[in-house]
Amino acid sequence: MSRLNGKVAIVTGAAQGMGEATARLFAAEGARVVLTDVLDDKGAAVAASLGDAAVFVHHDVSDENGWAAAADTALERFGGLDILVNNAGVMHWAAIEELSAEKTRKLLEINVMGALLGAKTVVPHFKRSGTGVIVNISSVDGLRGVNGLAGYTASKWAVRGLTKALAFELGPAGIRVVSVHPGGVDTVLGNPTGRTGAELQSSYTGVPLQRIGEPDDVARVTLFAASDDARYMTGAELAVDGGWSAGTYYPGLPGTPDALMPH
Repeated sequence: MSRLNGKVAIVTGAAQGMGEATARLFAAEGARVVLTDVLDDKGAAVAASLGDAAVFVHHDVSDENGWAAAADTALERFGGLDILVNNAGVMHWAAIEELSAEKTRKLLEINVMGALLGAKTVVPHFKRSGTGVIVNISSVDGLRGVNGLAGYTASKWAVRGLTKALAFELGPAGIRVVSVHPGGVDTVLGNPTGRTGAELQSSYTGVPLQRIGEPDDVARVTLFAASDDARYMTGAELAVDGGWSAGTYYPGLPGTPDALMPH
């Protein structure tokens, strides 16, 4: 298939996890991809494995100059720029009384300012061509609240809001903006202790699809959002969370999984 044939994309946080899966899928679908990350060895290895279709750029998304370098690389190496996937992100667990101001500022710089600076950088190029797509990777926690993740949740709601604001601002220029909201995903961020098998899946008995997501599950939805299949979609939020954001099981009522039934 070649849903992105001839397109040029920047994918941030592409050295591993969802970013890597997205870059690989985009390349398989005909795109040429600029992979960016602060993990140089991993990022360079992923790009090398994709051959001439990819190049790696060291990039801290909170650095505006780094964004200019990533865009320049896309233009100089591949002759254009059509898609931005703002995937890079970090997470910080803490009760509100224990939140570190320093860590929270860094989280907001990466998760929110990174997406904003990315849009600011690519939009002039998109406007010149009269088309373009920005896919912002938010989170299931950009659709709901959760304890212990106040800073992270605030950042992902901000990404969701940024998406909707930019959809209105950029729609008249032919530029689409969509947010993707992953639930639990088996990545370094989503499974930091490296659990496997039943131990890992046991945490997802309250999710309708009864499993943790895989990076490719998210990459496939990102591909859809970035492709012409979604040409009349902008300002939308796409939940890729196994149904997690749809609601909550009530133990004792019909349809509740056995693991959640009162004993």
